[in-house]
Amino acid sequence: MSTVDPKTSESDSDKAPVGPPKKRGVPEGLWLKCPGCGASVYKKEVEQRLNVCPKCEFHFYVSARERIAQVLDEGTFEPMNEHLRPTDPLEFADRRKYAERLVGEQKRTGLTDAAVTGTGMVRARRVALAVTDSAFIMGSMGSVVGERLARLIEWATEQDLPLIIISASGGGARMHEGILSLMQMAKVSAALARYDEAGGLFISVLTNPTMGGVAASFASLGDLVFAEPKALIGFAGPRTIKATIGIELPDGFQTSEFLLEHGYIDRIVERKTLKTEIANAIDYCGK
Repeated sequence: MSTVDPKTSESDSDKAPVGPPKKRGVPEGLWLKCPGCGASVYKKEVEQRLNVCPKCEFHFYVSARERIAQVLDEGTFEPMNEHLRPTDPLEFADRRKYAERLVGEQKRTGLTDAAVTGTGMVRARRVALAVTDSAFIMGSMGSVVGERLARLIEWATEQDLPLIIISASGGGARMHEGILSLMQMAKVSAALARYDEAGGLFISVLTNPTMGGVAASFASLGDLVFAEPKALIGFAGPRTIKATIGIELPDGFQTSEFLLEHGYIDRIVERKTLKTEIANAIDYCGK
Protein backbone atom coordinates (compact mmCIF):
# COMPACT_ATOMS: atom_id res chain seq x y z
CA MET A 1 0.00 0.00 0.00
CA SER A 2 1.58 3.23 -1.13
CA THR A 3 1.67 6.34 0.99
CA VAL A 4 1.38 9.90 -0.17
CA ASP A 5 3.66 12.53 1.25
CA PRO A 6 1.30 15.18 2.69
CA LYS A 7 3.72 17.89 1.60
CA THR A 8 3.23 16.93 -2.08
CA SER A 9 -0.40 15.79 -2.09
CA GLU A 10 -2.36 17.03 -5.08
CA SER A 11 -5.12 18.55 -2.96
CA ASP A 12 -2.65 20.54 -0.86
CA SER A 13 -0.40 21.57 -3.70
CA ASP A 14 -3.35 23.16 -5.55
CA LYS A 15 -4.16 25.43 -2.62
CA ALA A 16 -2.92 29.01 -2.51
CA PRO A 17 -0.85 30.00 0.51
CA VAL A 18 -3.05 30.90 3.41
CA GLY A 19 -2.16 33.92 5.56
CA PRO A 20 -3.21 34.61 9.13
CA PRO A 21 -6.99 34.89 9.63
CA LYS A 22 -8.39 38.39 9.33
CA LYS A 23 -9.79 39.92 12.48
CA ARG A 24 -13.49 40.68 12.34
CA GLY A 25 -13.94 44.26 13.47
CA VAL A 26 -17.01 45.58 15.26
CA PRO A 27 -19.02 47.83 12.92
CA GLU A 28 -18.81 51.47 13.92
CA GLY A 29 -21.79 53.23 15.41
CA LEU A 30 -23.27 50.27 17.29
CA TRP A 31 -22.13 51.40 20.73
CA LEU A 32 -22.16 54.65 22.68
CA LYS A 33 -20.15 55.72 25.68
CA CYS A 34 -22.47 57.14 28.30
CA PRO A 35 -21.30 60.53 29.65
CA GLY A 36 -23.12 59.79 32.89
CA CYS A 37 -21.59 56.46 33.96
CA GLY A 38 -18.89 55.85 31.34
CA ALA A 39 -20.37 52.50 30.31
CA SER A 40 -20.49 51.31 26.71
CA VAL A 41 -24.14 50.92 25.83
CA TYR A 42 -25.84 49.46 22.77
CA LYS A 43 -27.04 52.36 20.63
CA LYS A 44 -30.24 50.66 19.52
CA GLU A 45 -31.23 49.94 23.12
CA VAL A 46 -30.59 53.59 24.04
CA GLU A 47 -32.77 54.77 21.15
CA GLN A 48 -35.56 52.38 22.14
CA ARG A 49 -35.51 53.97 25.59
CA LEU A 50 -36.00 57.50 24.16
CA ASN A 51 -32.23 58.06 24.24
CA VAL A 52 -31.84 57.25 27.91
CA CYS A 53 -28.94 55.16 29.24
CA PRO A 54 -30.09 51.70 30.40
CA LYS A 55 -27.32 51.61 33.03
CA CYS A 56 -27.64 54.95 34.85
CA GLU A 57 -30.68 56.69 33.29
CA PHE A 58 -28.54 59.49 31.84
CA HIS A 59 -30.64 61.45 29.34
CA PHE A 60 -28.78 61.83 26.05
CA TYR A 61 -29.30 64.74 23.66
CA VAL A 62 -32.34 64.53 21.41
CA SER A 63 -33.20 66.89 18.58
CA ALA A 64 -36.13 69.28 18.58
CA ARG A 65 -37.97 67.09 16.09
CA GLU A 66 -37.46 64.02 18.29
CA ARG A 67 -38.78 65.85 21.34
CA ILE A 68 -41.86 66.95 19.43
CA ALA A 69 -42.50 63.33 18.42
CA GLN A 70 -42.07 62.20 22.03
CA VAL A 71 -44.45 64.75 23.53
CA LEU A 72 -47.19 65.24 20.93
CA ASP A 73 -49.71 62.76 19.58
CA GLU A 74 -48.54 61.34 16.27
CA GLY A 75 -49.25 63.47 13.24
CA THR A 76 -50.76 66.42 15.14
CA PHE A 77 -47.89 68.92 15.02
CA GLU A 78 -48.53 72.03 12.94
CA PRO A 79 -45.42 74.26 12.71
CA MET A 80 -45.69 78.04 12.93
CA ASN A 81 -43.50 80.91 11.74
CA GLU A 82 -40.96 78.74 9.95
CA HIS A 83 -40.64 81.48 7.33
CA LEU A 84 -38.76 83.67 9.84
CA ARG A 85 -35.03 83.40 9.09
CA PRO A 86 -32.04 84.88 10.95
CA THR A 87 -29.96 87.61 9.35
CA ASP A 88 -26.62 89.22 10.15
CA PRO A 89 -27.39 92.89 10.92
CA LEU A 90 -24.03 93.52 12.62
CA GLU A 91 -21.95 91.68 10.01
CA PHE A 92 -20.45 89.88 12.99
CA ALA A 93 -17.33 87.74 12.73
CA ASP A 94 -15.22 85.87 15.27
CA ARG A 95 -13.40 82.76 14.09
CA ARG A 96 -15.99 82.63 11.33
CA LYS A 97 -18.44 85.08 9.79
CA TYR A 98 -21.85 84.82 11.43
CA ALA A 99 -23.61 84.67 8.05
CA GLU A 100 -21.47 81.69 7.06
CA ARG A 101 -22.05 80.06 10.44
CA LEU A 102 -25.81 80.33 10.00
CA VAL A 103 -25.72 78.66 6.59
CA GLY A 104 -23.47 75.90 7.95
CA GLU A 105 -25.71 75.25 10.96
CA GLN A 106 -28.82 75.16 8.79
CA LYS A 107 -27.28 72.58 6.48
CA ARG A 108 -25.91 70.49 9.34
CA THR A 109 -29.04 70.40 11.51
CA GLY A 110 -31.85 70.81 9.00
CA LEU A 111 -33.22 73.64 11.16
CA THR A 112 -33.59 77.28 10.17
CA ASP A 113 -32.87 78.44 13.74
CA ALA A 114 -32.64 77.06 17.26
CA ALA A 115 -36.37 77.11 18.08
CA VAL A 116 -39.19 75.10 16.55
CA THR A 117 -42.70 76.30 17.40
CA GLY A 118 -46.23 75.20 16.59
CA THR A 119 -49.38 73.57 17.91
CA GLY A 120 -50.36 69.97 18.46
CA MET A 121 -52.14 67.53 20.72
CA VAL A 122 -50.98 65.97 24.00
CA ARG A 123 -53.26 62.99 24.63
CA ALA A 124 -56.05 64.75 22.69
CA ARG A 125 -55.47 68.12 24.43
CA ARG A 126 -54.46 70.96 22.06
CA VAL A 127 -51.37 72.87 23.18
CA ALA A 128 -48.93 75.48 21.92
CA LEU A 129 -45.43 74.01 21.91
CA ALA A 130 -41.91 75.40 21.50
CA VAL A 131 -38.68 73.41 21.61
CA THR A 132 -35.16 74.79 21.47
CA ASP A 133 -32.35 72.66 20.07
CA SER A 134 -28.82 72.87 21.47
CA ALA A 135 -27.40 71.52 18.21
CA PHE A 136 -28.01 74.89 16.51
CA ILE A 137 -25.40 77.34 17.88
CA MET A 138 -25.91 75.79 21.33
CA GLY A 139 -29.63 76.60 21.26
CA SER A 140 -28.84 80.26 21.77
CA MET A 141 -31.57 82.90 21.54
CA GLY A 142 -31.29 85.39 18.71
CA SER A 143 -33.90 87.66 17.20
CA VAL A 144 -35.68 84.87 15.29
CA VAL A 145 -35.85 82.54 18.30
CA GLY A 146 -37.28 85.37 20.40
CA GLU A 147 -39.77 86.37 17.71
CA ARG A 148 -40.97 82.80 17.18
CA LEU A 149 -41.48 82.35 20.92
CA ALA A 150 -43.26 85.69 21.32
CA ARG A 151 -45.62 84.97 18.42
CA LEU A 152 -46.39 81.51 19.78
CA ILE A 153 -47.15 82.93 23.23
CA GLU A 154 -49.42 85.59 21.72
CA TRP A 155 -51.23 82.90 19.72
CA ALA A 156 -51.65 80.77 22.86
CA THR A 157 -53.07 83.84 24.64
CA GLU A 158 -55.59 84.50 21.87
CA GLN A 159 -56.64 80.85 21.59
CA ASP A 160 -56.54 80.15 25.35
CA LEU A 161 -54.15 77.22 24.85
CA PRO A 162 -51.80 75.66 27.41
CA LEU A 163 -48.22 76.64 26.59
CA ILE A 164 -45.28 74.23 26.77
CA ILE A 165 -41.69 75.33 26.17
CA ILE A 166 -38.96 72.68 26.27
CA SER A 167 -35.59 74.38 26.65
CA ALA A 168 -32.23 72.98 25.57
CA SER A 169 -30.08 76.07 25.36
CA GLY A 170 -26.46 76.14 26.44
CA GLY A 171 -25.69 79.42 24.71
CA GLY A 172 -28.06 81.93 26.30
CA ALA A 173 -28.50 85.14 24.30
CA ARG A 174 -26.69 84.94 20.95
CA MET A 175 -23.74 87.34 21.09
CA HIS A 176 -23.53 87.48 17.29
CA GLU A 177 -26.63 89.71 17.24
CA GLY A 178 -25.71 92.02 20.13
CA ILE A 179 -28.55 93.98 21.71
CA LEU A 180 -31.03 92.44 19.26
CA SER A 181 -30.55 89.12 21.01
CA LEU A 182 -30.48 90.54 24.54
CA MET A 183 -33.82 92.32 24.07
CA GLN A 184 -35.47 88.97 23.31
CA MET A 185 -35.24 88.10 27.00
CA ALA A 186 -37.46 91.06 27.88
CA LYS A 187 -39.74 90.66 24.86
CA VAL A 188 -40.53 87.00 25.53
CA SER A 189 -40.92 87.61 29.26
CA ALA A 190 -43.36 90.48 28.56
CA ALA A 191 -45.40 88.20 26.29
CA LEU A 192 -45.50 85.62 29.08
CA ALA A 193 -46.69 88.27 31.55
CA ARG A 194 -49.65 89.08 29.27
CA TYR A 195 -50.33 85.36 28.86
CA ASP A 196 -50.35 84.96 32.63
CA GLU A 197 -52.74 87.89 33.07
CA ALA A 198 -55.10 86.15 30.63
CA GLY A 199 -55.07 83.05 32.85
CA GLY A 200 -52.89 80.82 30.70
CA LEU A 201 -51.04 77.72 31.91
CA PHE A 202 -47.32 77.73 31.11
CA ILE A 203 -45.35 74.51 31.63
CA SER A 204 -41.59 75.01 31.30
CA VAL A 205 -39.45 71.92 30.78
CA LEU A 206 -35.72 72.32 31.42
CA THR A 207 -33.31 69.87 29.80
CA ASN A 208 -29.56 69.50 29.63
CA PRO A 209 -28.32 72.20 29.25
CA THR A 210 -30.51 75.22 30.05
CA MET A 211 -28.18 78.12 30.66
CA GLY A 212 -27.51 81.84 30.25
CA GLY A 213 -30.19 84.26 29.08
CA VAL A 214 -32.68 81.46 28.44
CA ALA A 215 -32.48 80.25 32.04
CA ALA A 216 -32.55 83.87 33.25
CA SER A 217 -35.76 84.66 31.36
CA PHE A 218 -38.63 82.56 30.00
CA ALA A 219 -37.34 79.12 31.07
CA SER A 220 -37.70 80.09 34.74
CA LEU A 221 -41.15 81.67 34.47
CA GLY A 222 -43.35 78.59 34.20
CA ASP A 223 -46.40 78.07 36.36
CA LEU A 224 -44.94 74.57 36.56
CA VAL A 225 -41.24 74.00 36.02
CA PHE A 226 -40.23 70.44 35.18
CA ALA A 227 -36.66 69.26 34.56
CA GLU A 228 -35.09 66.12 33.20
CA PRO A 229 -32.80 64.21 35.60
CA LYS A 230 -29.23 65.46 36.03
CA ALA A 231 -29.73 68.40 33.67
CA LEU A 232 -27.33 71.35 33.99
CA ILE A 233 -29.39 74.48 34.71
CA GLY A 234 -28.19 77.96 35.59
CA PHE A 235 -26.83 81.26 34.31
CA ALA A 236 -23.04 80.95 34.26
CA GLY A 237 -21.50 77.48 34.26
CA PRO A 238 -20.05 75.97 37.45
CA ARG A 239 -16.44 76.27 36.23
CA THR A 240 -16.91 79.97 35.53
CA ILE A 241 -18.48 80.56 38.93
CA LYS A 242 -15.74 78.63 40.71
CA ALA A 243 -13.02 80.56 38.89
CA THR A 244 -14.72 83.87 39.73
CA ILE A 245 -15.43 83.42 43.43
CA GLY A 246 -12.53 81.07 44.15
CA ILE A 247 -14.32 78.55 46.36
CA GLU A 248 -15.41 74.94 46.00
CA LEU A 249 -19.02 74.49 44.91
CA PRO A 250 -21.43 72.02 46.54
CA ASP A 251 -21.73 68.53 45.06
CA GLY A 252 -24.25 68.44 42.26
CA PHE A 253 -24.34 72.22 42.00
CA GLN A 254 -26.73 73.43 39.24
CA THR A 255 -28.11 69.96 38.55
CA SER A 256 -31.84 69.27 38.50
CA GLU A 257 -31.59 67.42 41.80
CA PHE A 258 -29.77 70.31 43.50
CA LEU A 259 -32.28 72.84 42.17
CA LEU A 260 -35.27 70.74 43.23
CA GLU A 261 -33.87 70.57 46.76
CA HIS A 262 -33.53 74.37 46.79
CA GLY A 263 -36.99 75.10 45.38
CA TYR A 264 -35.98 76.32 41.91
CA ILE A 265 -37.95 73.65 40.03
CA ASP A 266 -41.18 71.84 40.87
CA ARG A 267 -40.50 68.31 39.73
CA ILE A 268 -37.91 66.08 38.07
CA VAL A 269 -39.59 64.18 35.25
CA GLU A 270 -38.05 61.33 33.30
CA ARG A 271 -38.38 61.52 29.55
CA LYS A 272 -40.55 58.41 29.34
CA THR A 273 -43.21 59.97 31.59
CA LEU A 274 -43.05 63.59 30.38
CA LYS A 275 -46.04 63.34 28.06
CA THR A 276 -48.21 61.84 30.81
CA GLU A 277 -47.06 64.44 33.36
CA ILE A 278 -47.92 67.29 30.98
CA ALA A 279 -51.36 65.83 30.23
CA ASN A 280 -52.05 65.35 33.96
CA ALA A 281 -50.97 68.92 34.74
CA ILE A 282 -53.27 70.33 32.04
CA ASP A 283 -56.20 68.34 33.43
CA TYR A 284 -55.42 69.26 37.04
CA CYS A 285 -55.31 72.97 36.18
CA GLY A 286 -58.55 72.75 34.25
CA LYS A 287 -57.08 73.82 30.91
